[in-house]
Amino acid sequence: MKNCGEKKRSQIDACVLPLENLEAVLGYHFKNRRLLEESLTHPTYAHEHPDPELADNQRLEFFGDAVLSLVVSHLLMNHFPDAREGELTRMRANLVSETALSEQARGLGLGDYIRLGAGEMATHGREKSSILADTLEAVMAAVYLDGGSEKAFMILRKLFSPLLGNSRADVKTDLQELVQKKMGFVPNYRVMDETGPAHEKIFTVEVTVGAMTTTGIGRSKKLAEKAAAEKALKQLTSREA
Repeated sequence: MKNCGEKKRSQIDACVLPLENLEAVLGYHFKNRRLLEESLTHPTYAHEHPDPELADNQRLEFFGDAVLSLVVSHLLMNHFPDAREGELTRMRANLVSETALSEQARGLGLGDYIRLGAGEMATHGREKSSILADTLEAVMAAVYLDGGSEKAFMILRKLFSPLLGNSRADVKTDLQELVQKKMGFVPNYRVMDETGPAHEKIFTVEVTVGAMTTTGIGRSKKLAEKAAAEKALKQLTSREA
């Protein structure tokens, strides 16, 4: 990656990969390229480079949130015809969470195309989960507005279909339901350690179930909690076997 710490617009733009590359990754060519550019423009960039024709991606992010929710709901309804409303809601929340969306964005290499202000560039903004997740929402909104619902559905189906098989397994919920049923209380989670720079933290979380304690490690608190819960659930179910 080039040195992108300068505030000059031309220098920051030079650090962004050609948008044709992103179109190739998405499998979609924009008719209105400005929509794609807007979806990749972080508010800090627009603030530092005032231009009446330069909009940030917040409006598209708002719309993209609804697009993702609709498409993922559709995919879940088709994939799990027997699932009830509460379970579908929980699975959708997991699939469109910041953690899940940022991982999808990383898989697309989306960070290499985001235009950020100098401050965000200096703090590794392109690697921040919140920025990546928001940008993915904005890009999907841009696809929807440029090519219609079918194009957006095509791209999102390709991204999310491989995840549907595992979306039903909510290990923290399974652990809580088992512990409540068998013991009458809920598991207790506690962050034991937090290491690494702000953009690349590693969390260690401990879950306590009565006298039993297990730990999990992950790139977010949520992932670490899931890892700890999975170990605890395995221990509890093996005792019952």
